[in-house]
Amino acid sequence: MADAFRLIETEADLDEGLAHLAAACPVWARAIPEIAPLPLRRRADGFEAIVDAIIGQQISVAAAASIRAKLEAAGMVSELALRTASEDDLRALGLSRPKARYLRGIAEAGLDWQGLRALPDDEVIAQLVALPGIGVWTAEIYLKFALGRADVFAAGDLALQEGARLLYGLEARPGPKALREMAEPWRPWRAVAARGLWAYYRIAKGREGVT
Repeated sequence: MADAFRLIETEADLDEGLAHLAAACPVWARAIPEIAPLPLRRRADGFEAIVDAIIGQQISVAAAASIRAKLEAAGMVSELALRTASEDDLRALGLSRPKARYLRGIAEAGLDWQGLRALPDDEVIAQLVALPGIGVWTAEIYLKFALGRADVFAAGDLALQEGARLLYGLEARPGPKALREMAEPWRPWRAVAARGLWAYYRIAKGREGVT
C-alpha cells in the first residue's frame, strides 16, 4: 500500500507536507511558524474506529469518551458483540436509539476493513457511506486519521471553511466548492492542509473570540 498511496504516518510526513504548502503559497509560508508542529492524530483503523466516529457524532468529546468507556467496560466494541447486542442493551450504555441501530447495522454488514487499506480514496468513501449512519464527512475523517491518507480534504467541514476564511482574510466563508478549488494547489498533501486549517482556526478563535 505504501507504493499505491501517499500516507501520513510520522511527524516527518507532516513536515514534508508543510514544506509543500509553504512552497505552494506565501500565505501558508507565513502561517506555518504559528501553527507548527501539527498533531499526527493517527489511530488504528478498522471497526472500532468507526464505532468511535458514530459515538462522537453531535455530542461533546467528554460525553463521547464516557459512552465509549461504558461500551468498552461492557465488552460492546467488537463486531460480534454488537451484532448480538439488543438495542436496549446499547441504549442502557448511553447510546441514542439511532446510534444503537447504526452500530448494530454496521456490525451486521461485515465490511472487510482490512481490504479498505488497498482501495483508492473514492472507493473507500463509497463503501463507508453505504453503511448506516456514515456520511461523507465521517468517511473522510476515517481516511485521514485511521488510514492515514495524505490527500483527503473534507471541504464540507465548517471549521475548515472558517479556517480558510481567517487564514486568507476572506470576507465570507468559502463553501465546499470554493474550498475544493482553493485546495487544488495543496495536492498531494491536502490532509496536512486540513490539519493546518483546523490549527489556525483554533488559534484565531482563541486570539480573536471567533465563533
